[in-house]
Amino acid sequence: MTGQDEQAYSFPPTRNRAPRNRTIELTEADRQHLQNQIIQISPGNFLTELPIGIIRGDSLQIAPLLPPNSVDLLILDPPYNLSKAFDGYRFTRQTIDQYSTWLDRAITAFKPLLKNTATIYICGDWLTSISIFTVASAHFIVRNRITWEREKGRGAKSNWKNASEDIWFCTSSDRYTFNVDAVKLRRKVVAPYRDASGTPKDWTTTESGNFRDTHPSNLWTDITIPFWSMPENTDHPTQKSEKLIAKLILASSNPGDHVFDPFLGSGTTTAVCEKLDRKGSGIELSEEYCLTAAKRLELAHQDKTIQGWRDGVFWERNTFASQKLTSE
Repeated sequence: MTGQDEQAYSFPPTRNRAPRNRTIELTEADRQHLQNQIIQISPGNFLTELPIGIIRGDSLQIAPLLPPNSVDLLILDPPYNLSKAFDGYRFTRQTIDQYSTWLDRAITAFKPLLKNTATIYICGDWLTSISIFTVASAHFIVRNRITWEREKGRGAKSNWKNASEDIWFCTSSDRYTFNVDAVKLRRKVVAPYRDASGTPKDWTTTESGNFRDTHPSNLWTDITIPFWSMPENTDHPTQKSEKLIAKLILASSNPGDHVFDPFLGSGTTTAVCEKLDRKGSGIELSEEYCLTAAKRLELAHQDKTIQGWRDGVFWERNTFASQKLTSE
């Protein structure tokens, strides 16, 4: 993240959590040994290779120091056009024109890092998306807009509850990666159809029901926002789920490709890259979030599972994903 207004930094106090709460927390011992894993880039130090791991600093200042034509997939999850605090840094809502100018400056900084075959995903809410389309279409080929259900929070009293966000799918050129078979969604079959011989048509049966693997659409209703009982949960206020980021990475990169997230936050992108055998690089301004991302990277090295993804298929929300499909 990049903050407009900076405040003094101090480690957050230890929270009293319920016994079943699985939120990732940093101990003082964690902070000591994880410091060595954070990459620092000195001003004027131009790199010939894009470092793998977590870089601390302002992404717009660091981008010119990174090597051009080195990124296969850019996941851009900038501060939305909202007033929001991020660990002592605050991003203040702007006019649409002001935010569009800021976003254009960010994309202009990151664009030289992209390969000609790169894919770009840009995250936003309904208001931010106004700027995203305008700016992205000036730099890239805009191919689609994914809308995903963000079902969290009590809602508003004088407006419709914001329960969705957007991800804009862009590419640098007409040559790009899209692995459609890697992001199929396993859905329950409500009205199973059989051919004349009684054989299931395009679906499979299990003891728990009938399922079909479907091609992904641009409307995602299977994403769960990380919460206290999920092992990937952190205290970051706008954390993306590993399942959501895994869809982007699997669809638009191959093992060994370089994925770059210049607004890394709590480190979901680098953690998922570790689990999916990609080279993940991210930049984050907050020291606390850098350390959280480093801890998640360690945990990802030990445990490669992604909630909601099993045996190469994404499952619908709240589906028992340990079931094995067996043909009749």
